[in-house]
Amino acid sequence: MKAKKVLSGALAAILLTLTPGVAVCAEEMAGQEQTENAEVLSAQEQENQEKAASYAEKIDTNEISNWPQGPAIYAASGIVMDMNSGAVLYAKKAEEKRYPASITKVLSVLTALQYAKMSDTVVFSEDSISFLQWDDAQIGMKPGEEINMESALYGMLLASANEVSYAVAENVGKQYLNGGYAEFIEEMNRISQELGCTSSNWVNANGLHDDNHYTTAHDMARIAAAAYQNEEFRRLETTLEYKVPPTNLTAEERILDQNHKMLWPENYYYYANAKAGKTGYTDQSKTTLVTMAEGNDMQLAAVVLHTYGVDAYTDTRSMYDYAFTNFERLNLRECETSSDIESFDKEDVYVVVPKGVSFSELEKEYVPNEKEGLRQAAVEYFYQGQPVGSAKATLTEEAFSALTGSDKKIKIESVKQEKKAEKSEQTEQKKLSKLTVVLALAVILPLGYIILVVILYKLNMRWRNRKK
Repeated sequence: MKAKKVLSGALAAILLTLTPGVAVCAEEMAGQEQTENAEVLSAQEQENQEKAASYAEKIDTNEISNWPQGPAIYAASGIVMDMNSGAVLYAKKAEEKRYPASITKVLSVLTALQYAKMSDTVVFSEDSISFLQWDDAQIGMKPGEEINMESALYGMLLASANEVSYAVAENVGKQYLNGGYAEFIEEMNRISQELGCTSSNWVNANGLHDDNHYTTAHDMARIAAAAYQNEEFRRLETTLEYKVPPTNLTAEERILDQNHKMLWPENYYYYANAKAGKTGYTDQSKTTLVTMAEGNDMQLAAVVLHTYGVDAYTDTRSMYDYAFTNFERLNLRECETSSDIESFDKEDVYVVVPKGVSFSELEKEYVPNEKEGLRQAAVEYFYQGQPVGSAKATLTEEAFSALTGSDKKIKIESVKQEKKAEKSEQTEQKKLSKLTVVLALAVILPLGYIILVVILYKLNMRWRNRKK
């Protein structure tokens, strides 16, 4: 045994003597590995510290008097919002601007669905592919390749394909918006603002990082709610797997799988109430997630921004469990007895309140909407100062005129109507006058011509008689 040890030591000494570079190289590699491990540990420690700090931050809705206490979450921002009434049931820094990453594609698809047909052809330009980095989500499309719009939208929602998002925006912009990619982005911003998103700005269709591309959890919930009301969006987003048919440049099918883990029944993070959703990630945004779920006669959108990995799913589940357990909806047609309201504009109108809260405990405000027409208003309901839903309604004339400044609005509206009627009457009178003149001329001119001919004839006859 001793002889073997001596021999091994001698061989090691010979190797080190003959190949000193090997020892140095091994030492350098070991040092590099230690540095990398230290960096990984440092990054992990930083992430853990950030998560712990975020988890300890207050939940804004927990500050509301008599409001059910919601769970702590790891996400920097989070929200649960009823998609029909707009009631916010849970909120943590929901108005702070953050980077959305690929959940941007919910708005991109919603924008495309305002114009495109499923049978439209999407052609991939060089611009739609050249920007891609090796680690960007994509499905391997090539310049000149063509797929139909339906396949493209599946590519955006299921596979989160960035080149497909660009191509859809470019093609819809060219075909329907008299422009191209830039015009599509403008339309995204217009639709976003129309939905009430006051703290968002969109500069691309895929969500790849840009300092000027941002949203809030509340704005993203508004967008998710609008998208979920769209039948085509629901059909696309509730699909778990889709096969893109062979194309003009690719002979094989492309199989696309849903990335949202809460939608797969066999997945550990599956949530039975979840129906649709979209994932997102960039180095700057961290993990983002938007989810649409149904239960207890409610349709709820949940959004988490700036969280880490699967924490997005545990956060979302915690928020949903809290919301479905602690809230219920009250039907306005059954509960509202105010004589101020003549009628609601929709059949299914309701507010969402903490369980046990009666309708009589709510306060309401009328917000006149002149654009919608005379006596139209939004009726906004509050519990402890927190909005719990709103509905469009037609008010009685007395109620509308009793609003602050609304009697002026009625008078102004009446004056406008009177002026419009007066102007219309004047226009009709002018038209009638012109028509009378035309008819008079049509009668007078031929008659005058006949009279002139007769006079000339008589004068001619007199001249002839005198000559004789």
